[in-house]
Order: sequence, then C-alpha cells, then structure tokens
Amino acid sequence: MLEEAVEVIRTLWSGGVRSHRGEHYTLDAARLYSLPDAPPPVLVSGFGPKAIRLAARVGDGFVTTRPSAEHVRLYREAGGQGPVVGACKFCWGPDEKAAVALAHDLWPTEALSGQLSQELPMPAHFDEATALVTPEMVGEALPCGPDPARYIESINGFVEAGFDELFINQIGPDLQGFLRFFESEVRPKLSIS
Repeated sequence: MLEEAVEVIRTLWSGGVRSHRGEHYTLDAARLYSLPDAPPPVLVSGFGPKAIRLAARVGDGFVTTRPSAEHVRLYREAGGQGPVVGACKFCWGPDEKAAVALAHDLWPTEALSGQLSQELPMPAHFDEATALVTPEMVGEALPCGPDPARYIESINGFVEAGFDELFINQIGPDLQGFLRFFESEVRPKLSIS
C-alpha cells in the first residue's frame, strides 16, 4: 500500500491530469493545481525490516523514531542512498510533573507501542487506546522537565546509531524556553562535532 502511495504522489507531482488504477488507490482525472518547483523528497517511515527495505527501494530517504544502528545498516545495505532521519519528541518545562502532565494531555500516543500508536482506522480508536495511558507511562517514554541528562541521552542515541539528521518536536507552547534550555544545557554536551 505504501509503495503504491509513493507512486501516486510522484505521479501527481509530475503535473497534468493523471489517472491511476492500482490495488489500493484509484485516481480519476486528478490534478494538483499548485505544483512545487521541484518535487520534494519522499522520506519513507519504517520500524521493521520490510518497511525499511521499502524505504530503501522507493524512498528518497528513511525516517524513524527509534535510534537503531541496525535499522540504519539495513537501510544502507538495501541500497538506501538518501538521508536517515530521526524524529523525537520532548516536553521541556521548569517543572517535571507539569511537563509530564502536559505531554500526557497533548501526546499520549507516545506511550503506545507497535502499530497501536500508528495505524488505527478512526480517531475515536486512538482515544480508546490512550485511555489506558497514564502520565507516568508518557514520562517514561520521552524526556520531560528540566533535567538535561535524558535529552542528551536520547539525542546521542541517534548520533551513535549513525543518523544523518534529527528533528526534535517540543510538545507544548514554550518553544522559546525549550530553545534556551537546549542551547545552554543540552547542545554543549552532545556527542556531535
């Protein structure tokens, strides 16, 4: 399904009126009216060997939330030429308990495992699944609060696994506070050159 989705995206980005009849998707005289000057790269997410090999075969890069050197190796061995990109979430705040509560309120899916956190058919199903998630579970799943050690450990995990890029998402409204914290308490202690 994902492979066909990438094909459909690239077909639409080629311009003009396009049709597609596939196993999962059908387009009838579809057209994008606002095309980018150049098609953006398609980074394919993956968490297991099958998806990682697919990212290497059809993607312009590989993105994941797990700092796994094995996944980086598998992507490269399968022919992946594009960047390996990590994505992680943090919830900085001066009070750890308040930061955990905020992360639990805004992003409880972070504590769900496997496909449960990614592929449910309806938003109501996510609400049902996250009803089982406690604030403590979210606090264990991602760095929250003012202690830089967990943030450093999380980022260094991606660096040591061989990722090319890392995108960090601050959960919550205090982005300026997080950026000040990152620059003064985290960045100087990272294992990057």
